[in-house]
Amino acid sequence: MSLPSDKPLQKLQFYVTTGYSCGYLPNKLAQSLIASPQHLIDANVYSGLIQQGFRRSGKFAYRPHCENCRECVPVRVTLQNFIQSRSQKRAYKQHQNLTITILNIAFYQEHYALYASYQNARHLDKTHSDKNSNVSDTSQDQKTEKEDIEQYKNFLCQTNVDSILVEFRENKQLKMVSVIDIVRDGISAVYTFYDTTDTKTSYGTYNVLWQAEWAKQLNLPYLYLGYWIRDSQKMAYKQNFKPLEKLIDGEWV
Repeated sequence: MSLPSDKPLQKLQFYVTTGYSCGYLPNKLAQSLIASPQHLIDANVYSGLIQQGFRRSGKFAYRPHCENCRECVPVRVTLQNFIQSRSQKRAYKQHQNLTITILNIAFYQEHYALYASYQNARHLDKTHSDKNSNVSDTSQDQKTEKEDIEQYKNFLCQTNVDSILVEFRENKQLKMVSVIDIVRDGISAVYTFYDTTDTKTSYGTYNVLWQAEWAKQLNLPYLYLGYWIRDSQKMAYKQNFKPLEKLIDGEWV
C-alpha cells in the first residue's frame, strides 16, 4: 500500500503502529498507518487523506496497514445516482418525526450518557469502533467513568477539521447523535450512536439516509462511510447503500 503523494500531503510524515488485536476479524493482528504531525492535518489536508483511504479518530488520521490482510476497504456512496430502496424509504419515512439540530463540536453530558448506554448495549465486551481500535489497543478493563469520559472526548470532541455534531430528538428526548466531517468532495460519517432501547426503530439506516440527503443539499458528491469488511457482520449494512464505490489499489471503483 503506497504512501500519499499529493502536494498538500508531502509535509506529513507517516508511521506504522505495532500490532494490536483486530476488533472485527477474530484471531487477527491489525496495524495502522498514522499521519503526523497532527497540527498540519487541517480540513484541506484531511480532504486529501480521506480520498486515499484515511479516517479520523479525534485528532488522529489513520488507515489500515496490516501486513498480511487487505480486508478493510474504504467505501463511499455516489450521491448523484443514489436512490433509496423500498425498505430504506420505509425507514426514512418512519423517523420523519425526529427534530434535527446541528451543533459545533463540544462535550455535552447528555450526549455522553447516550453514548455510554449505546456502548454498553452494543459493544459490552468489545473495544470501541474501528475509529478507535485502528489507532490503539487500549485496555477497556475496570475503567472509571472519568477515564471513559476522557476517552469519549478524545474520540469525538477533538478535531482539527470541519466537523459538526447532529442531534436527533423525539418530543425533546435525545434519540441519536452523529459526528460528521465535511470535506472537499463530500461528508464523512465519523460515528453515530443512538437509543438502543427503542427496538422497533431503524435509527442506523435512517441516519445514513439523512446524511446522504444533507450532503446532496450541500451539492457534495460523496458520503464516506469508512471501511467495509466482507466477513464482518458489523460492516454488512454498508453494502445496502448503492452505488457504493470502493478504494481498490489506490483507485475508486
